[in-house]
Amino acid sequence: MVDELRKRVLFTAAIFFIFRLTAHIPVPGVETESLRQFFQQSAFLGLLDIFSGGTLANFSLMALGLNPYINASIILQLLTMVWPTLEALSKEGEYGREKINQYTRLLTVPLALFQAIGMYALLKSQGLTTQVTPLELLGMVVTMTSGTMLLVWLGELLTENGIGNGISMLIFAGIVGRLPITLGQTSSLFDANNSFNLLVFLVMSILVIAAIVFVNEASRQIKIHYARRMSGSKTYGGQTTYLPLKINQAGVIPIIFAVSLVLLPSLLAGFFQGSGVSWLVNFSREINFIFRPSSWVYNLTYFLLVVAFTYFYTAVVFNPEKIAEEIKKHGGFVPGIRPGSATVGYLNYILTRITLAGAFFLGLIAILPSIAQNITGVSTMSLGGTGILIVVSVVLETSKQVEAMLVMRSYEGFLT
Repeated sequence: MVDELRKRVLFTAAIFFIFRLTAHIPVPGVETESLRQFFQQSAFLGLLDIFSGGTLANFSLMALGLNPYINASIILQLLTMVWPTLEALSKEGEYGREKINQYTRLLTVPLALFQAIGMYALLKSQGLTTQVTPLELLGMVVTMTSGTMLLVWLGELLTENGIGNGISMLIFAGIVGRLPITLGQTSSLFDANNSFNLLVFLVMSILVIAAIVFVNEASRQIKIHYARRMSGSKTYGGQTTYLPLKINQAGVIPIIFAVSLVLLPSLLAGFFQGSGVSWLVNFSREINFIFRPSSWVYNLTYFLLVVAFTYFYTAVVFNPEKIAEEIKKHGGFVPGIRPGSATVGYLNYILTRITLAGAFFLGLIAILPSIAQNITGVSTMSLGGTGILIVVSVVLETSKQVEAMLVMRSYEGFLT
């Protein structure tokens, strides 16, 4: 098992190396230096860049990052709840998941094409692109779309042969790759005159990390009692166990989904801003102003999206009916609750209450950097705070997977 773990770690490191290498291969037709300066002045584009791992500021082959794939995943999961065919497919085990993943990849292609055209229109409206022919524009769009699909493929390889969830790990690698730059920009804003703001920044960072760890590890223990039964001369059951219901069942996925959607209005506004139609250009400017990262509309929308996706993803990953059926099948019951539908209702009741706490916590952590920005006046904190949220969550999930592999090795040694 140690050899397998070593191979997985080395494979993960190799994928990270390929990802960071391609992140510095620029697409022709863009003034890269002017683009970096423009990104430093725009909080929206800065936030979008950190989730692409710095590939957008470099305008590399993977400039779009995983945003098209994440949006496609959101659309497919929403369709699963309203389209009976997809709902039936999602219940067919491994085969159903493979088919839905295939549909997600197919939907990613047109979304990536649309976002690539929108990104080009945004950069052209700011005068950051050179004059390109229609054929060169087509090549640029196809290149960016191919980069996204390459990134999706690397993520799937990482999930299968590496450590952790591949998509989350690539987002983690991108944020960690940009984190030193973000921290450097933040530290350069502090001097002897605003040392109090530096102290507030450090204290809030430590408290946020501690709170994320605490909530991710917290769970509600449901007591399960198994009735004693006789089989011949042997007695089975008669023991009590606990079913742990985590406060944050969805992990970091709601944050990733919410960020992808909350940035969409500004991205679309950038696309229409270069249309040349006066009323459409004015409308796009209003959208950009309303959905700027420091506005209350942006933060309220971000908060509500995080809460909604937390409930949505929890419903996807945790099925109370299946859990209640398994408990009943093995002769178990919750003390004071009848097996069957009553147990399903009880689990739903508990899950709804604890998920509310987890959802509000994730939403608060997501918008807390913007609140802190208004207190300290440090704009780079909004990037670092959201990045830390994902980094800590991914590290916790990955460490648990590594620990499970080491525990499995201990069991194998015991059996041999």
